[in-house]
Amino acid sequence: MKQKETLLNTMGINITRASAEDIGDEHVGTSLETPLREDAFEMDDELKIELIEKHFREIMHIMGLDLTDDSLKGTPHRVAKMYVKEVFSGLNPANKPVAKLFENKYKYNEMLVEKNITFFSHCEHHFVPIHGKAHVAYISNGSVIGLSKINRIVQYFSQRPQVQERLTMQIGNELVEALGTDDVAVIMDADHMCVSSRGVKDTTSSTLTSFYSGKFEKDEQTRNEFLKYISLER
Repeated sequence: MKQKETLLNTMGINITRASAEDIGDEHVGTSLETPLREDAFEMDDELKIELIEKHFREIMHIMGLDLTDDSLKGTPHRVAKMYVKEVFSGLNPANKPVAKLFENKYKYNEMLVEKNITFFSHCEHHFVPIHGKAHVAYISNGSVIGLSKINRIVQYFSQRPQVQERLTMQIGNELVEALGTDDVAVIMDADHMCVSSRGVKDTTSSTLTSFYSGKFEKDEQTRNEFLKYISLER
């Protein structure tokens, strides 16, 4: 064990007592906020891409892949660019969508429901995809939001390493703050590739999480109305 630790340390890999092997497949969560270092954004995107490309090339080399092959030689750069610019772009606050509100001039005071919002994320424990549908509802407190902004908020928090419980809470809390209303509901129904493609390899189960605040939390009739709407066939 000591020899292995020495080898890994020379490669720049830090070893902690609570290793990944100790944790195994336990579902570990930490906080509502995505765990980020204070200096997370001191490095610009281009340098991050350059460094990730370098390290991913080394990972592929360790796995025994031939990086001179035409099909593989561009993979480290493609992966690095995908990580920074696409699938983990939600880590950067600069990419947060601006939720512009409009006056509710038509005095619509019933719930608005946007359902079946497609989202893609990544499990922070294995870095494999999570994908599914989000269903969102709110009751106006005098202002309304453009429908596409709801999708963008879901996408923003999805595009980072996540656990589904945190993702659901982050979307719900952001909508409460952005909309200026406590009356918000979020349900997320997702398939986890860390369950279906490895480990237990269960391809039939899905995971549901919910966020209710304001009337959706306190009033059963309001909550049931939301649940009825998202169950309706198109």
